[in-house]
Amino acid sequence: LAMAVPGKEEFAETLRYYRRRMEVLGVELRLSTTASAADLAGFDDVVVATGVEPRTPALPGVDHPSVVTYADVLSGRVVPGRRVAVIGAGGIGVDVSVWLTHTEEDLGEWMAHWGVGDPAIDRAGLTAAKERTPAREVTLLQRKASMIGKDLGKTSGWAHRLVLKQSGVTQIAGVTYDRVDDAGLHYTRDGVGHVLAVDHVVLCTGQESVRGLYDELAATTDGPTLHLVGGADVAAELDAKRAIEQGTRVAAAL
Repeated sequence: LAMAVPGKEEFAETLRYYRRRMEVLGVELRLSTTASAADLAGFDDVVVATGVEPRTPALPGVDHPSVVTYADVLSGRVVPGRRVAVIGAGGIGVDVSVWLTHTEEDLGEWMAHWGVGDPAIDRAGLTAAKERTPAREVTLLQRKASMIGKDLGKTSGWAHRLVLKQSGVTQIAGVTYDRVDDAGLHYTRDGVGHVLAVDHVVLCTGQESVRGLYDELAATTDGPTLHLVGGADVAAELDAKRAIEQGTRVAAAL
C-alpha cells in the first residue's frame, strides 16, 4: 500500500529485494493461505507477523456506502469520487490525501511542479514552480487542534505539507465528527455544525493489531514458542523499519 503513494515508490524495491532473497535462500512460500493453529503443529518456533487492519471509529453512519478505508483506496478496491473527505490527519491521512490529489506524472511534470529547471538556462537550476491541477477536491480533517502534519518526519514532513498546499487540500483541525449520511460528513468545529458534501469519506483513523492466530496458538497446550513482530505487536502507525528490525532480531536469536 505504501508504494502506491507518490514519493514512496521505493517500497517496491524493498519487496523486490526480499522476494529475490526468498528464492536464493530456498524459503518455502505458501501464498494465499490462511494458517490455523492446527496447520502449525510440529513447529518449534512460530513468528507471528499478521500485521494490522484499519480501525473503524464509533461514528454514526460509518456503514454508509460512501465510507471507505485507506486500504480500500490505496489497493484500488474503491475508486473515490471527485469530492473526498479524509478523516484522520496522521501520516496515513496525509499520504492518502497526496494520493487522492495526484495523477501520474512524468519527470518533466515533477520538475515543473517543484520549480526544477535546466541549469544551462535557469540560474542554479531553479525556476518558477508550475501550479498543480489536483485530481480531486480533498478536505483533510483531524480531532486535534494542533497544526496538521506537525508530527510528520523532520526530513520529509515539510515536503508532504508543501504538496498538500500545492494540491489545494483544505485542512481543518479541532473537529468533532458527528455522523455520515446522504448529505455528506457532518462535523462540529468551535461549537458550530457543518456539513461537508462529498462523494466519499476515507477513514484514516488508526490501526488495530491482527492477533487472532497468536491468541489461538497461545491457548494451545505444548504449542510452539511464539514471537510477535511488526504491526501485530504494536499497531501505532505503520512502521516498516521497526517491523523489519524486529524480524531480524528474532531470526538472529533463533
